[in-house]
Amino acid sequence: MGPVTVPASRLPSDPLVADVRPPRVRRLLRPSLLAALTAVVSCVPQQRTDGGAAFQITFADLAAVGLISVAGLGVLLHHRRISPRVLVLAPLALAVCAATLASADIVAGLPGLVRYLEVFVLVPLAVVLAIRDELDRGLVLGSLAAAALVQAVVGWWQTLSGSGASYAGERIRAVGTFGALDVMGMATVVSYGAIIAGAAALTTRGRSRAAALGVLAVLLPALVFSLSRGTWLACAVAAVLMVALTGRRAFLRAAVVGGCAVVLLAGTGPSSDTLTARLSSITAAATQPDQSVTDRYGLWQAATGMWSDHPLLGVGPRGFVLHRDRYAPLQVSASSDTDDPVNGFHREELRSPHNMYLLVLSEQGLLGLTAFCLLCAALIVWSIRALRAGPTPAGRTAGLVAAGFLGWQLTDFLYADIGGTPTVVMSVMLGAVLSWAISGGEDRIR
Repeated sequence: MGPVTVPASRLPSDPLVADVRPPRVRRLLRPSLLAALTAVVSCVPQQRTDGGAAFQITFADLAAVGLISVAGLGVLLHHRRISPRVLVLAPLALAVCAATLASADIVAGLPGLVRYLEVFVLVPLAVVLAIRDELDRGLVLGSLAAAALVQAVVGWWQTLSGSGASYAGERIRAVGTFGALDVMGMATVVSYGAIIAGAAALTTRGRSRAAALGVLAVLLPALVFSLSRGTWLACAVAAVLMVALTGRRAFLRAAVVGGCAVVLLAGTGPSSDTLTARLSSITAAATQPDQSVTDRYGLWQAATGMWSDHPLLGVGPRGFVLHRDRYAPLQVSASSDTDDPVNGFHREELRSPHNMYLLVLSEQGLLGLTAFCLLCAALIVWSIRALRAGPTPAGRTAGLVAAGFLGWQLTDFLYADIGGTPTVVMSVMLGAVLSWAISGGEDRIR
């Protein structure tokens, strides 16, 4: 019998026929590589000259568009089954669309609508579709850790060489490749990397654990050099959650890691007086707040005032900045000053309340906040159930990453919100966690 010829219509693109391409080729064609690329591209420096632009497209946004497109085509061409749990993203889309249509200026709200859908719906959904097994999840989480390492190394250099963002008249604040205009960018990405490395250190042994601890030794000082009080608090919450879920022995490991970090920082980085003042300002936030904290309290007051007048649907996406001056107390500054060697001195307008929950409440009303809280609650419940199901070792690492990320992000949202290139990185991380949560701890191809 002669060789069997496979018609062109029955080549591997047909989902009913086995993929005969070599394994190496199939690995290179994984959609998860695009998700990994989206995270890595965030490290590419991109100068931003106008902090008040209505809509700014970054390299990470362009990579996200490619990821969304490929994931969507994959569903259409291969008829992949999607877990019905991803419908938890639908209320977010419906709420922000309703708030946009109900706003006084629909056109002005369109950039906010697109951004919100990108960050909380489209990119996370694309990452869920791209992650099909442990290898995919490892690629995505590994790329996030790599991006964090790059940012941390740059942050070390900025602090030690005095080439960082200005703080108290000195250029010692580590901001990574994001610059002073995205002052929280490096701290956010490095925090994600620390969560991933911490989860690996708590769930692996031998060389893998040693490598994870080595990564933490680079990342943790960079977090200190960022001088970000909010990041320190959020990391503490994430660490406590991850250690508590691991067991008693993890407390000893965490103490060793913390001790190494203290020793490492003893003779490097900002002066002890700077760190002491920054730490003490956390406890003084309620009794003797500095100007940045005072501004934040005033912006929170403005956000609740907007919600009070527009309780159901809010003032619409990007509506906070349009109504800010009407609701904010007189003592609130309308802008903040930033300075770094790349961008120079900038006075950047305060365009949000620096609280994600209040931002959603003011711009999307109760409907938007309910949808947002529904997503958060679902992720928490599904992650707990997945961890209790007794996942594989790799799955348990992913479970601790999910717990750490949720603890960090939900805490950080109390005094921060979305904005800038790091937001796309957050979307990728959110998609990876959502993929783990909806899988129930099972790492088979869905």
